[in-house]
Amino acid sequence: MNVPPLPRDPAGTRRFFDAYTQGLTTAELERVFTRDAPEAYRFFSRTIDFKELSKLPWHWRTLTHVRLFFLAFTLKLSPARRALYGMALLAALLGVLELLQDVHFLLVPQFAPGTLWLLGGFALVNLIVLLEVADRLSLKNDLEIARDIQQAMLPTAAYRSPGIEAFGMTRPANTVGGDFYDVIPLPDGRVMLALGDVAGKGSPAALLMALLLAMLRTLVDEGLENAALMTRLNVQVAKHTPASRFITLFLATLNPSTGELIYVNAGQNPPLLRRGSGRYEHLREGGIALGMFEHSTYVSARTLLDAGDVLVMYSDGVTEAEDGQGHPFDESGLQQIVDSDGWASAKELGWATFAAVERHSDGRKLLDDLTVLVARRLPPLPIVPIAETTALDI
Repeated sequence: MNVPPLPRDPAGTRRFFDAYTQGLTTAELERVFTRDAPEAYRFFSRTIDFKELSKLPWHWRTLTHVRLFFLAFTLKLSPARRALYGMALLAALLGVLELLQDVHFLLVPQFAPGTLWLLGGFALVNLIVLLEVADRLSLKNDLEIARDIQQAMLPTAAYRSPGIEAFGMTRPANTVGGDFYDVIPLPDGRVMLALGDVAGKGSPAALLMALLLAMLRTLVDEGLENAALMTRLNVQVAKHTPASRFITLFLATLNPSTGELIYVNAGQNPPLLRRGSGRYEHLREGGIALGMFEHSTYVSARTLLDAGDVLVMYSDGVTEAEDGQGHPFDESGLQQIVDSDGWASAKELGWATFAAVERHSDGRKLLDDLTVLVARRLPPLPIVPIAETTALDI
């Protein structure tokens, strides 16, 4: 059967070549071997004890060096990918052995034509894999450091004072996330509670989260009240963030002695206020998310927390967590945890919420960051009478 030749298209071939080599320079190609490859080698060989290697005979030293470097590289891969990589190496070795045609009297192997090209291509592909893994692991290390810094910016312990206790926790879907919370004691004895969610996930959201948290704490020191504070935050977010990014934020100040709660909700999931009677209220008033329009205005609302009332602030990652059938945890799942008797403090309620979400998602990867901030109004401390004392006659 005669197959007609493919039509030649020199112009198309040239366009493909130009597109494929776009941005390639001789200096950049040289850096792959003079800078990138040595850096990758140093990255994977940093755990090798070269002093111990120097004590071995030269032939064992070389073999041991290769073996340790191979393990240092492959053990950075996941077990499944490590197995596939080992299978690829074994398949390549078997293929080369099948291409072996003869061995000369000087023990010089003779291979089929094209074998050296095949081995060269295989070596270059492995070099690319080595460089890519080194780059990704370096980035992962940087992200882990960023996660530690991000976690250090958030309150880590439960807050407790006469009349109130509060506890927050967050778990990012990736190494770092865009959810945040804060508990800020004010000079007049009130406590500011904040929970927000930056649109998106990962590093971009984490950077904006750190920016907003820094601006929030700075403006709080200026003594701004909630609505004015939210308006100032919106102006700054609109000026300094990309147009595609916005931030939802719930902000409230609670007076522990009177129970007065003044709040502003800027597009955040309405927190659940569970009364001691079991009735729920949603705190919705405020305005739109920060950063959408520079001249947005915000209004504050007031309510009163009695002893035993619980305020649960949460991000949408909690209620949108799905099970295997795609059913979300939803607000009803959150209410079941709040209504249960499996907690006795704000901290225990926070942990119980996260545990319930994990059970619901059955260990699946989080689709969004999880954040919860719980505040509970406590009954006043009992007044202990001071016992009367009599002076002793001397």
